Amino acid sequence: MSLFRTWPLCATACSLLLYTPSWGQEASLAKSRAPHAKSASQPISEKAATCTTAFNMRPGQNLEYQLLDGKGKALGTWRYRVVKVGISSVTSKKGKATAIASVQVKSGLYDTGNNVLAQQDLTFFCRNDTTFTDGLSIINYDALESFNNRRLNYQATPIAWPNQPATGSKLPNGGVLVQVSSPSVAIAKVETTQRQRKVSGERVSVRVPAGTFSCYPVESQREVSTAARADLVLKNTGRQVDYYDPAVGIVKTEQYDNRGKLVQTRLLSKH
Repeated sequence: MSLFRTWPLCATACSLLLYTPSWGQEASLAKSRAPHAKSASQPISEKAATCTTAFNMRPGQNLEYQLLDGKGKALGTWRYRVVKVGISSVTSKKGKATAIASVQVKSGLYDTGNNVLAQQDLTFFCRNDTTFTDGLSIINYDALESFNNRRLNYQATPIAWPNQPATGSKLPNGGVLVQVSSPSVAIAKVETTQRQRKVSGERVSVRVPAGTFSCYPVESQREVSTAARADLVLKNTGRQVDYYDPAVGIVKTEQYDNRGKLVQTRLLSKH
């Protein structure tokens, strides 16, 4: 992501560069997808399966992540503020009710001069033994640069993070699809997806500016694609490694290009 382009911010009704769906839309998406989300983690204890809030987030909590390039040079900062935590429930076809804890988060990307570059309203939630982060959080803004003044419709797929996954277990894909259109015609589909997600090892100790955490490593293929039509699809792929602590959230993320070169690191710096 280029950190030196300022993205226009506008109200929910704006049909231009609107990258922040309303909380109501995101919450509805979370509820509709949660009962069908799959986890490859092994059976765990009843206590571990009980979910009260996503990553133990609490109202008013502030988190920050440092962004570094492949050589360790500062690029900017992502800041998150938890604004609301709530509990709801969904009922399966068999009539069984499942509690879902949702967390509404405001986030902003800032450059090294503390200028805002982008903002997002996100919804995280947890169900049973798994926390789900908002698929919108991995959107690639650079891929949308050429679609100024177009209508953008978002379809986000939450990203699953089991509390106690088995080493080698596979996890569902997640990300966001943006359908670009004008008032009269569909123009393109821009998608950012994490595919082939797998828990690549046992828990490891990860040290970041915010402290030292016990994390599960998850490797995936990160793919950004732009499809103008079925036979014209431009793709950019690379490898991503996420380290997450079920009690804290994503602690460290490493992104590599298709040649295996480290291009960006994201570190938890405030929790």
